[in-house]
Amino acid sequence: MMILRLSKAACVAAIALFASLAAFGNLSDYRTNLPFVKHVLSMDTIFPDSTIAYRAIESPLLQHGAYGLIIGLECLTALLCWLGAFRLIRRRKAAARDFNRAKGLAIAGLTLGFLTWHAGFMSIGGEWFGMWMSADWNGTPSAFRFAASIMLVLILLAQEDRELAP
Repeated sequence: MMILRLSKAACVAAIALFASLAAFGNLSDYRTNLPFVKHVLSMDTIFPDSTIAYRAIESPLLQHGAYGLIIGLECLTALLCWLGAFRLIRRRKAAARDFNRAKGLAIAGLTLGFLTWHAGFMSIGGEWFGMWMSADWNGTPSAFRFAASIMLVLILLAQEDRELAP
């Protein structure tokens, strides 16, 4: 069905838009968003009696580096998803085999996005740095929403497409 192929491309483009806006926000408002990374990495708002505070990273250089890595991952996610969405749109009328082969960049972008928000924010930020303990700097619920949305699109996209009806 052509509409399903267009739906897949549109959903990938929606994730590309989200990642683009996230990256743009972090680049254009760097100084406003940097404190989030600094507080998470310095672990200055976790429970006072927590025994994991030894994991804190207080070096401004490393904090800026981590923030730069986040922005880079967001940019790469956006780029791969945009390219993937355009490739899907260009091949929307192609044979099923060709359309299925065209999914590679989109799958790579969605996978990178999932890993950024799940592994980066939920696992590393949330669990390793105890972000979940912070009343003010807990991005775990937002990261879960982003990761879940991305995974749903990845599942949709990964479904094999059949030949279009004549």
